[in-house]
Amino acid sequence: MDLSFQEHRAHLKDSMTEQQFGFHVLAPTISTIRCGHTTMSLSKHYTSFFRGVRMPSFPLYMKVWKDTMIVTRNLDAHDSILKKGTQITSINGLSSEKLADVMFRFLPADGFSNSLNYIRLSTAFPYYHRNIFGLMNEYEVGYIDSTGRNDLRKVPCYDPDADSLLLEKGNKSLRTETRAVRRPSVRQDRPRIELEKSSASAFMVIPSFEGKKTKKSFYKRSFETIRKEGIENLVIDLRNNGGGNVDNEARLARYLKVKSFRVTDTAAATIRKFGTFGRYFRNNVGNWLVLQFLCSRKSDGAYHLRYWENHLFHPIERNFFKGRVYIIIGGPTFSAASLFCNQLKGQQNITLVGEETGGGQYSNNGLLIPTVTLPNTRIRVRIPLFRMVPDRNAPATGRGVMPDIHVGPTAESVRNGSDLKLERVKSLIRESISNRGS
Repeated sequence: MDLSFQEHRAHLKDSMTEQQFGFHVLAPTISTIRCGHTTMSLSKHYTSFFRGVRMPSFPLYMKVWKDTMIVTRNLDAHDSILKKGTQITSINGLSSEKLADVMFRFLPADGFSNSLNYIRLSTAFPYYHRNIFGLMNEYEVGYIDSTGRNDLRKVPCYDPDADSLLLEKGNKSLRTETRAVRRPSVRQDRPRIELEKSSASAFMVIPSFEGKKTKKSFYKRSFETIRKEGIENLVIDLRNNGGGNVDNEARLARYLKVKSFRVTDTAAATIRKFGTFGRYFRNNVGNWLVLQFLCSRKSDGAYHLRYWENHLFHPIERNFFKGRVYIIIGGPTFSAASLFCNQLKGQQNITLVGEETGGGQYSNNGLLIPTVTLPNTRIRVRIPLFRMVPDRNAPATGRGVMPDIHVGPTAESVRNGSDLKLERVKSLIRESISNRGS
């Protein structure tokens, strides 16, 4: 017997778990919006309950890109076949390319750039596979064996309860690895710089544009040191920079960009009030104040944030860097980090090396990104209020900022743990020094 619409909704509410509703209703809906800032996370109670809990899952962690999957870790320590470096060709009949295509339908992205989602799968493949496809007693895995032939193998679901016996017996390496995955070092979030005087190069890593005072003082000290040491080549690593404070990225750009610039041509919201839905928004009063007093309504009917559309940023003359700049980018280069890349791309002394950014080039959403808490499930959804168009004359392709020199992963680099992007940058610096000396 067919259910009416109301009965069907009641049936879903009674039969679906929070995880099922989140991943099989909200996630694919959000994915169709094609906004990387519109994201879903399960309720605080759910995440708190499962924090630190090792759950059953597909057993393989893998580096994933385009039509390739390479094992980076096997949770089954006794499996001597599907070990690190093995190329996986299929899982349960789905090729690596088809598998990624299906999983991308549950993941948010800016426009048509899936470079960030490849990183998501590469970082937590068992997590996404479990939440999208569900758990199975065993999986049929296609792989390329040591002789180069295609083969199939059935592998069981990873059982953490059985594996806990290994931990109790003192498997220190596994215990340490698990802890490292769950609690990354806070120090990794701090910007840092290293000098290599032999090549007159400075290597700057900026994992995030969060924080204001720290970044301002770091930039000031760094570029003063670069000037005093006579550095001619600057490498800025933004591969894992997911964005943050737009002021921070603009300030860094002021040490490098030869012309004055605006962060964006357009920063506009379509509505100013949220009515009865406002009570579900975190910091609703603060959002309202920004929309009410810092925005102006223009002829297009949208509310434009005056400061970001009108403010002109000028180069910082003291310690301004005029040498060669190499910016390393990749899928996690997002939001304010992609804005930074977009501002500098095309300048004569700037070279972008790596892979397409996850953040959109023509436009993205951001600035104010309140969290909406759904009243029944308490699932949280981040919804950006402003659409940003950095350069209205740029082609609207829906892609990220493209590198000037593309350097992607290879099966061999995954097996060896090689950093191909950094190696390529160092090669470019050596070539530049050699050409100058000849």
